[in-house]
Amino acid sequence: MEKIKIILVDDDKLVRTGLKIMLETFEDIEIIDVAANGEEALRACRKNEPDVILMDIRMPKCDGVLGTKLIKEEFSKIKVLILTTFNDVEYIHEALKCGASGYLLKDSDCELIYEGIKSSFKGNVVVNPEVASKIISENIKYNNKNNLEEVKSNYSLNDKEISIIKEIANGLSNKEIGEKLYLSEGTIKNNISNILSKLSLRDRTQLTIFAFKNNIAD
Repeated sequence: MEKIKIILVDDDKLVRTGLKIMLETFEDIEIIDVAANGEEALRACRKNEPDVILMDIRMPKCDGVLGTKLIKEEFSKIKVLILTTFNDVEYIHEALKCGASGYLLKDSDCELIYEGIKSSFKGNVVVNPEVASKIISENIKYNNKNNLEEVKSNYSLNDKEISIIKEIANGLSNKEIGEKLYLSEGTIKNNISNILSKLSLRDRTQLTIFAFKNNIAD
């Protein structure tokens, strides 16, 4: 069985040890290294390139946002999954801009973290619904009140494309979106390519940020 190679990054040794013990109970997970901050994580990547990094967002010396930026600049294929708290909305925005594949709450149960790792490894955006709701609320609070019809008009998006953007922001895979919208996986893939082209965006992560900023996400 091919294992997903993981680097755990947290300044709290007890947290690192606990996560390592829990995640290694899954036979398709291999913890190849641990680090206490973003700089150490970058050095660990250079030594033994992982598939996914599980990165705390608040750390001294080099936090998860800067760590994500440094790693993604050098290793674009590595997925970075942020571990955060409910109140870290600003950090989450910045981490996603830097290329993170999503975020999970630090107090999530092990099974949820495991599923998040697998999902990010497959290229999906991983989001916590509670935090996503707070991000949307924060956007509204700071007067980012784009009207949906205006967004559709400004970016030449149709209703189907808006629905697909919503589901991507919810963390669904192409297959799951297809099942929900009664479309084939290939049709969803083609639509996403068209959406990215219309919005001049690079990937699903940037599309998720677009959804949050324009209050498209549910």
